[in-house]
Amino acid sequence: MTADVIVVGAGLAGLVATAELVDAGHHVLLLDQEPEQSLGGQAFWSFGGLFLVDSPEQRRMGIRDSRELAWQDWLGNAGFDRPEDDWPRRWAEAYVDFAAGEKRAWLRQLGVKLFPIVGWAERANNSVPRFHITWGTGPGLLAPFVAKMRAGKVTVKFRHRVDEIVRSNGTVSGVRGKVLEPSGAERGTATSRTVVADFELSAPVVVVTSGGIGGNHDLVRRNWPERLGTPPTQMISGVPAHVDGRMIDIAAAAGGAVINPDRMWHYVEGVQNWNPIWDAHGIRILPGPSSIWLDALGRRLPAELSPGFDTLGTLAHLRSTGYDHSWFVLTQKIIEKEFALSGSEQNPDLTARSVRQVLGRIRAGAPAPVEAFKNHGADFVVASDLDDLVNGMNALTETPLLDPADVRRVVEARDRQLDNPFTKDLQLAAIRNFRNYRGDRLMRTAPPHRILDAEAGPLIAVRLHVLTRKTLGGLHTDLDGRVLDATGQPVPGLYAAGEASGFGGGGMHGYRALEGTFLGGCLFSGRQAGRAIAKN
Repeated sequence: MTADVIVVGAGLAGLVATAELVDAGHHVLLLDQEPEQSLGGQAFWSFGGLFLVDSPEQRRMGIRDSRELAWQDWLGNAGFDRPEDDWPRRWAEAYVDFAAGEKRAWLRQLGVKLFPIVGWAERANNSVPRFHITWGTGPGLLAPFVAKMRAGKVTVKFRHRVDEIVRSNGTVSGVRGKVLEPSGAERGTATSRTVVADFELSAPVVVVTSGGIGGNHDLVRRNWPERLGTPPTQMISGVPAHVDGRMIDIAAAAGGAVINPDRMWHYVEGVQNWNPIWDAHGIRILPGPSSIWLDALGRRLPAELSPGFDTLGTLAHLRSTGYDHSWFVLTQKIIEKEFALSGSEQNPDLTARSVRQVLGRIRAGAPAPVEAFKNHGADFVVASDLDDLVNGMNALTETPLLDPADVRRVVEARDRQLDNPFTKDLQLAAIRNFRNYRGDRLMRTAPPHRILDAEAGPLIAVRLHVLTRKTLGGLHTDLDGRVLDATGQPVPGLYAAGEASGFGGGGMHGYRALEGTFLGGCLFSGRQAGRAIAKN
């Protein structure tokens, strides 16, 4: 079978590229090794967070943002410092322009709507709140592109695993691979790798949109950078096992250059899913700023590494402790106001677009998914007394690492700083600052209170793990999404988008991300590649 373009990977970036090509009248072959029920890839499971700059939602919440401020934040966070960062930096600037320009209007035209309250992610790195949640979360963001795919000139072949990108006379001419046996496995669960046939498909253009390496812990450890310390012995997975990086290596074998493989994004607020879908399934807590963060030995983390402040800074700090876990210590009052869980399935109110259910978030009580983790999660400890809480925390580790007296000193020292409206405790000062923002005061940041205040209880501790998630490096691409070789020249006919390309250029985030930029990176890089192919 022949087509104008072959797209390998039916996640968000692949669907966006396909939609752009279909709109231009091209015949697309869309391939994915997983069954149809996994259409949409990791975007389906996402919270739907999008990075936007100077949006109407921001302005309605009293936020003053600008393209200049966003670019300042991006550059300060990315730390571009390598010769190969030229294209990543160009991608970054183009993406910030997109986020400050037509991104919202383009999505709006496609029928994508946004939740009105803007979140503040990476508080130490974003000067203002920019985290816009898609109304309908990940599935809501996918919907218009899935609809375009189904209505357009697209031949979709699930269970087609690409093993080789074919080149003829130096130019891409198609792909070869194996057809895997049909699978009725539920979305996200492991599927059979039994081969039932070979295939070869032809097209003058191949677009790689196959995702990153987060499900392959061996590859994560192999690429783990020294600047983040030693890789954890134990990690949990924010993505299924099939997110394994295979196609990045296959594209490299076809002549593509891979840059910045040591740049990656893993969360430090991961908890084991009490109702797992895939192996080692972890969920990220999206924390407000009020929990006390302790390392495995009960030492409080520096204020600049408070919850929700600086993901990779916290990861580097915790890797220096010699342990794979850390702890949140908090109250029922904090968990009710400040805990959100990442993922479409963990936010049924937003995913279902239910205004009535969403209004329940501002009433007393934690959201039902959060309460379910508190009641059933293997990493949660609940007690009415601090000593009992610490004993419960020690029961979750192979050997007791926490001294109840030491933990009490830390908690009481923090609580004493609430005797005055001013304080030297920089975390408490930051909490008061964040509550000046209407969105935090309404839904995300609890009023400062003593952890040992019985009326705020019970006490809660949460054991936190490193949760694998995103690849920030990848296939080196120009602004058209063309994959470049080791000399910086395009590999004729080969394109890449999404996480496989480090979301653009081989690493547009640099060393660190500002959040809300992963889905947005898939949207932008998929659109860039699709439009460039259609034009050329």
